[in-house]
Formats: sequence, C-alpha cells, structure tokens
Amino acid sequence: MPVTSDLVATYRNPRRVARRLIGLGPREDRALVILIAACVLVYVAQWPRLAREAHFTGQELNPMLGGALLAWIFFAPLILYALALISHWVLRVLGGRGSAFGARIALFWAFLAASPLILLRGLVAGFIGPGPGLQAVDLLWVLIFLWFWVSGLIEAGWSKA
Repeated sequence: MPVTSDLVATYRNPRRVARRLIGLGPREDRALVILIAACVLVYVAQWPRLAREAHFTGQELNPMLGGALLAWIFFAPLILYALALISHWVLRVLGGRGSAFGARIALFWAFLAASPLILLRGLVAGFIGPGPGLQAVDLLWVLIFLWFWVSGLIEAGWSKA
C-alpha cells in the first residue's frame, strides 16, 4: 500500500496499519526510510518559523536553517532510535513479547503519520506566530502522535515481528 494511503488509513485505524507494517517483517531499511522521511518533513516544517524569526530578529537565515538541518537529519534519528529502544524495554517489563523492531516501527510510523500536523504547525508558527492558535495545533499534534504511538506499541508489544 502506498505511504499516502497508509497515512490516511492511520487516522481511521492506527492499530491496523501498525499491525500491517510490523507484519511485513523486520527490515531495518524500511524503518530507517520511515524515520528519515519524518525527520525531513519536520525539517521542512521549520522553514516558515525560522524565516519569521530571522526577519524579526535580523539574524541570517542560512545558519538557522543549517542548525535545524543538523538537528533534524543527524541528531533526531539517534534520539528517536534510543526512545524506541526504551519503549521496547518498557513493553518487556509490562509483559510484552514483541521485538525492538516493532517498537521502532511503532514510533517511527507515528512520527511520520502525524507529520501533516507538524507541517500545519510550521505554517502557523511562521505566519501567525506564538499564541493560542499555535498552542492548539501543538496540543492536537501531541494527542494525535500519542494515539498513533500507543496504538502501534500495543501491536508491537504483543506481536512476534
């Protein structure tokens, strides 16, 4: 199934999509591509906010974009891999029998599936700026992301992939 169809299906039934992705078998290349795609989208979502900040503060935009690139393309994947491992350990303590790969897919897919809201957040941060609108989008993103992640962890914790 194409990624866009999976994204739409995740908003309807995140457990079914997570079950299917985990059921495809442990392929680290697939997990890495999902993670990098999500990080690239988050990086792109930073552009309007950084352009606004550069305009209002008089800073140079290129170093700000470079710093965001470094953070989201190089450091964030390492942090997310560590977070996925910790979530796997928590599942094991709670009696889950799934693999670390399943926990990685659950986290990485939740991050990618919630990316449309991250892009919306970038637009709100860039064009409207701080305020209740941005806070509402942040809250919505966090709730959707957690829903997707917990749904994926439920599938990952009790599957053998």
